[in-house]
Amino acid sequence: MTVRSRPRARVRRLAAALIAAPAVSSPLLVTPAQALIVFDPKNYAQNLLSAARALDQINNQITSLQNEAQMLINQTRNLASLPYSSLQQLQQSVRRTQALLSRAQNIAFDLQEVDRAFQTTYGKVSLTATDQQLVAGARSRWRNTVGGLQDAMRIQATVIENIDTNRTQMSALVGRSQAAVGALQATQAGNQILALQAQQLIDLTAVVVANGRAQALSEAERAAAAEQGREQRRRFLAPGAAYQPGNARMFHN
Repeated sequence: MTVRSRPRARVRRLAAALIAAPAVSSPLLVTPAQALIVFDPKNYAQNLLSAARALDQINNQITSLQNEAQMLINQTRNLASLPYSSLQQLQQSVRRTQALLSRAQNIAFDLQEVDRAFQTTYGKVSLTATDQQLVAGARSRWRNTVGGLQDAMRIQATVIENIDTNRTQMSALVGRSQAAVGALQATQAGNQILALQAQQLIDLTAVVVANGRAQALSEAERAAAAEQGREQRRRFLAPGAAYQPGNARMFHN
């Protein structure tokens, strides 16, 4: 039994005792009718019970108001916004990677430019091209391959630099999520963690694309070199070529 309920229990016991007790009158005392005070124990007990019931209702109302106030406090906490955002840092990392992709050397990540390069630089060797033009084409293809390898390594270096930023953001977001005071803060922290994972996937995609581009340029250069080699061999062995075999003397007599 709580401290609050003890007075009410004593009131109920007192009221019950008064109802059960018989009325006591003394024949020895005679009081004039105009001075007589009538005490009705049953009526008094009923009044005590009514007062106890009213007190119970008041206490119940107070408890209900306290519960409603706590519910409003909890709702306020659940609607509180997370006082932290990693969006700016994540966007900076994405823009840094995107800028490197947009500055691809020689052959950009553009469909029309790739098609044009494979129709000219990496296309079939022209039978009428001069030796100087063949050498210039081979040198251009070599520059493309080296540029592609350099671009891939730049993007790899940028992704490595982003790892430290991602680690800091991940630690901050996990800490905010664990210290969230309501559902909204926990949800917002979870959404930012998902955004961080999306940024990491963007970096991974950029590395895969850059490495694939560098490998494709290297393979294309090898294929074009093989085609150019066949043409140069054909010219070398063609009748009437400038080359004339002669006798070679290894030692002087």
